[in-house]
Order: sequence, then structure tokens, then C-alpha cells
Amino acid sequence: MSDSLWTPVRRHAVFRRLWLAGVVSNVGTWMQNVGAAWAMTSLSPSPLMVALVQSATSLPVLVVGLPAGAVADIVDRRRLLLVTQTWMLAVTALLAVLAFADVMTATLLLALTFALGIGVAMNTPTWQAITAELVPPSELMRAVALNALPINIGRAIGPALGGIVVAASGPALVFALNAASFVAVLVVVYRWRRETPRTVLPTERVIGATRAGIRYARHAPPVVAVLVRTGVFIMCASAFWAMRSLQ
Repeated sequence: MSDSLWTPVRRHAVFRRLWLAGVVSNVGTWMQNVGAAWAMTSLSPSPLMVALVQSATSLPVLVVGLPAGAVADIVDRRRLLLVTQTWMLAVTALLAVLAFADVMTATLLLALTFALGIGVAMNTPTWQAITAELVPPSELMRAVALNALPINIGRAIGPALGGIVVAASGPALVFALNAASFVAVLVVVYRWRRETPRTVLPTERVIGATRAGIRYARHAPPVVAVLVRTGVFIMCASAFWAMRSLQ
């Protein structure tokens, strides 16, 4: 069979399992966004508070995005994924418990949403960086393209499923289902036996690695263009997502 976009999924079991787990996790994340916004509407009548839910989701990327990328290049990526996925599982499980117990407050919801966003911001660079370890160089471009699909699948399916679950049972169940999605990822990452690459270079520090990344991006026009386009899109799209939550 000739090579196609799906070749990395067919040929490499670990990549396939992580990719499928990523689909499940992204669907859960977008369900979570709907559940959190809906929960806020019942906790506070203020449109500002509902909009702040999206801010609490997006702000961590701005706060820790750069150092998260540096950390992903310094520490053991499998262990870091286990930590970030466990962190997100704990946060969403706590959200579910508070919601089921009917003791959730607007402040708690924003704080826990921000904490979940921190986990996502720390997890994303690591998740992207492991792709090169799971497939050979000849299939890396296909694998990178495939990694964008779980996000778009989650964005397409998650809000609809989240709305159905919220309408049927309330946001607490959405939080619980999102927590379960992290369990699926944890199982796959835990079973992955990563071969740690050997290096004779000294361990780099986070601040130094972050500065090196900024210097590289500053002197690479294509990277700057992508960052600008992504930043503009996220700024506009986040406002749209926040307004959509009010409907």
C-alpha cells in the first residue's frame, strides 16, 4: 500500500494510541469549555464573568507558553506528560466533585479553569515535541499534520456533545467526562516505554533555553509570521468563543 497521510497511524502503534487518546482528550476539553461557561451563567448573571471563563482558559498560554516549550526540551518528556495529565485530571475531578455537591462558586470556577489552562499550556509543547520520537523522519511531516486533526475534531464535536450533556444532566457530568478523558491519555503515556536520548551536552536551564528560543524566533521570519497570525487568530477567536458561550 502506498504511503498516505495516515501512514504514521497505521505503522506505529504508540503514535496511533497517543493520537486516538488525543482525539478523546480534545473532545473532552471542548466539552469542558461549554460546561464551564454554562456553569458560570448559573453562578453569576454578569456577561463579564462568563467571558472571563474564556480568559481563564486562554491566559495560561500567554503566561507559561514560552517556558513550557523550554521545559519540554529539558526534562524527560514522558514524565512531564504524566505530571501534566495527572494535574489536569485532578483539576477536572475537583470541578466535578464541587459541581455535583452544588458548592461551586464563580471564583472557584475561574480559579480551577485557570489551573486547568496551566496544565494545558504545559502539556501542549511536550505533546508536540514527542512526535519526532514516535515516527521516522520520513513520516514526520505526515505525523505533524495528523496532530492537528484531534484539535479540529474536538472543536467540531466537543461543543455539540457538551451542549447535549449539559442540557440532559448539567455541567457536573461534563467535568466528570473530561476527567475520564485524561485517564485514557494517562494509561497510554504510562505504557509508553520511551528510549531516553543520550547526550554529552550539559543540562540547559529554563531561562537560558527560553532566551535561546526567543532569539531563534526573532531571526526566523517564517516563525515570526506564524506567531503573528496565530496570535491574531487566537485574540479574535477567543472573543468569539466567549460571546458564543453567552448565547
